[in-house]
This record gives sequence, C-alpha cells and structure tokens, in this order.
Amino acid sequence: MLGSYLALLRRAHVPSALAINIVGRLPHGMVALALTLLFRDEGVPFGTVGVLVAVYGVGTAVGGPVLGRLVDFYGQPVVLVVSGAVAAGTLMWLALAPDAPLAAALALTALAGASTPPLEPCLRSIWPDLVPDEQERETAYSLDAALQEVIFVTAPLLVVAVAAPFAPVGAVVATAVITVTGAAAFAALRPVRRWRPVPRRTNWLGPLMSARVRRVVVCFVFVGTALGALAVGAVAYSEAAGARDVSGLLLSANGLGALVGGLLYGALPMPFSPTVRFRLLLGGLALGYLPLLLMPGTALMAVFAALSGLFLAPALACTFLLLGRAAPAGTATEAFAWLISMFVCGNALGSAAAGAAVELAGPVAPFVVAAAATLLAALLSLRVREPRGTGTLSPTSGTGAAPSTPG
Repeated sequence: MLGSYLALLRRAHVPSALAINIVGRLPHGMVALALTLLFRDEGVPFGTVGVLVAVYGVGTAVGGPVLGRLVDFYGQPVVLVVSGAVAAGTLMWLALAPDAPLAAALALTALAGASTPPLEPCLRSIWPDLVPDEQERETAYSLDAALQEVIFVTAPLLVVAVAAPFAPVGAVVATAVITVTGAAAFAALRPVRRWRPVPRRTNWLGPLMSARVRRVVVCFVFVGTALGALAVGAVAYSEAAGARDVSGLLLSANGLGALVGGLLYGALPMPFSPTVRFRLLLGGLALGYLPLLLMPGTALMAVFAALSGLFLAPALACTFLLLGRAAPAGTATEAFAWLISMFVCGNALGSAAAGAAVELAGPVAPFVVAAAATLLAALLSLRVREPRGTGTLSPTSGTGAAPSTPG
C-alpha cells in the first residue's frame, strides 16, 4: 500500500512542493478562528463578527478565480508573491487596528480574502510537470486531498497555541506571516519558476466555456453544501445530547474518515474510467451521509461521521484529474480555483440552510440537508460525460490540461 506513495515522494521536487504548499495553506484553516478571537477580544458583537468572517469567505470565493486567471496569463511566482504580500499586509492591518470602523473592517476582510494566494490551484496545475504519468498523478492528487484534512485539524490548534501566550492579535500576525512566507517559499521552487502559461483561447468565461468543467464544478457546490450542513448538524446533535464538546469529535471523525479514504484511494489500483469513478465516488459519498439520520449514541455517531467522510478525499482527487483533463488549454489554474470557490459558496449555503432547518425540524434536519445535497451531487454527476479526446500534454506544458473543445 505504501509503495505508490514512496515512489511518488522519491520524485524530484515532489516532497518539497507538497510540504511547502500544505504549510502555506495553513492560513485557510486559521483565518476564521483568528479573526473571530481578535474581534471578540475587542468586544465586537457576535453578529458583526459573523458578518466579517462571512465577508472574508465571499472575498476568497470571488478572488480565487481572478487570481487563477492571472496565474494562467502571467505565471505563478509574481501572482503568488504579490497576492501573499497584499493578504498578509491586510491581515496585519486588521491585527493592529481591530477597533477600526465597521466599513473599514469589512473592506479589509474582503480584501484579505480576495488576495489569498492561490496555492491550492497552483500546486494542482504543476502536478502534470512533477508527475507526468496520469495514474501516479492521481496518487499525488489523493495525497494532496488527504493532507488537506490535516490542515483543518492542525490550523485551529495552532491559532489557540499562539493566542494563549500572545493574545488573539498574535494569532492574526502569525497567520499573516505564514501567508506571505508560504507563498514566497512556494514561488521560489524551481518547478514553479519554470512553469509557463500556454496559449489560450480568448474567452471571458475561461475554463467555464467547457461544459464538462461546468458540470464537474456544479457538483461540488452541493458537496460543499453537505459539509456546511454537517458543521451545523454536529453542533445541533451535541446540544441535543447535552455535551457541546461532541461537535468537535464528530467533525474530527469526519476529517479522519476523509484522510483514510484519500490515502486508500491513492494506494489502491482503481478500475473504471475517471468519469465513472467520479459518479461512483459521489454516490458513495451520498450513501455515507444516510446513517447520520439515525442519530444514535455518541460513539456510534462518531463512527457514522467517519464513514460520511470516507469518500470525500477520493472524490476530490478524482475531480482534480477530471478538471485537469477537461480544462481548455491555458486555463487549468483558474479551473481549480473555480472548484474551490464553488465549494466555499456551497459550504455557506449549507450552513444557512441547515441553520434554518434546525429551527423548523430539530437536530436531525441538518443531516437531511447534507444527505439531500450529496444525493443531488451524485445525480448531477451523471451529466458528466467522457471527453471526446483526452490527449495528454507534454511534461513541460505547465497546465496539466489537454486542449478541449467547448461543450
């Protein structure tokens, strides 16, 4: 089982690219908690804090595809360094002036989100250069997706560890420092510096001019919806069980399930084409949410939470491969950025829908929302077709995407 990962990690530049990218993405899991602690430390009401954190998320969703397109036009280093400096500078400004007027705080949080360095899509667009073999590349995507779960486990712990001795302002400053140093360190890697954009068809839709890209991305709006609903459902379940700390256990179990699923998926030989696997994995994801509707005792509920995450990282890995194939030439980075943005939007939608559902139908309602959302994603995946041609690019192409005709 470990052989495929050991072979992958023996490839030149793979360990350094993966490690630096993962560390550089820690702020993705740090910002919301760090800003919440900062604003609350200044006495900002919870309602206002919620709006500010939501504005950061909206900024990230909007800015991601824009930065992805800039990368596809101008290369990775300049976009990563500039966006990292802007994001870090904005976070530092917030740290030093947390009592700024609301309008200024809203503008700064929006800018911090919009300028978040596109480290995720940049890594995924250079995987074809680092790992030319498509089967081995899917192992790389699996490891990438699995390690992403580690970010959301360790990042909040890092915030708390820094905030305890240095106050919340220290956690925001640490987030800013990791943001700019992570972006700069990744930009300095040789494969990143050598990566070159390729000619692309001029079209304001970018990768969305491909129907296959649109269909894949839309599926993940509803996967994001399920995770947003799950977060609310974990809190609702824990309150119904009379133990608030159970929510963290359930979400950690879900992340552990995703980590295990991703590692297994990358290590085992996979039958069927990527398109068929995509449908099966989303179907498995939908089935995994159904046991949560039983609302059993805490121990069994934690097991069910782990099962609900089992297919998440494999579905993400398969999606990365599909997008790399389907994105029109010269648009791969933007295509990966759109996937992240739609996932973030779905997550916000799921949180809102689950919150309203709890008020109407009780603590089981968020799990109904999550199951329905993943079922819809699985049904929509049936519209994702095999590409008419899946020629591969040379390892020096720098996009990981084969030319593709719209539709």
